Amino acid sequence: MHAKQPTMYTIHIKFEQKDLEPVTLTNIAPDQSLLEVCLDNDIELHHNCGAVCACSTCHLYVDQGTAFIEELSDREEDFIDRAVNPRINSRLGCQCVLQNGSGEIHITLPDQTQFLGE
Repeated sequence: MHAKQPTMYTIHIKFEQKDLEPVTLTNIAPDQSLLEVCLDNDIELHHNCGAVCACSTCHLYVDQGTAFIEELSDREEDFIDRAVNPRINSRLGCQCVLQNGSGEIHITLPDQTQFLGE
């Protein structure tokens, strides 16, 4: 039997917030959302609705690696339209679930200081 190839991701995170340096996370397992990855690594990403795709506060930009995450749903697209500064590469962190595989994903987090409360 062949050993199963490890499926791990490297995630590069840039921040629009001026005082934060870019972060690279390695050995990130699939089957979790980019929101979960951020929170598990002490990276602030708001999630007012509790990660159920009912708000737009976990909005982020996927700059590279969209093939490694679940496709945009109609519901997610509706909420992205309500996000601050939506762009063509906007996604909701709670809906960006890492697929089985491995690769590099580059994301940018909007300035989290624009949200009041948690």
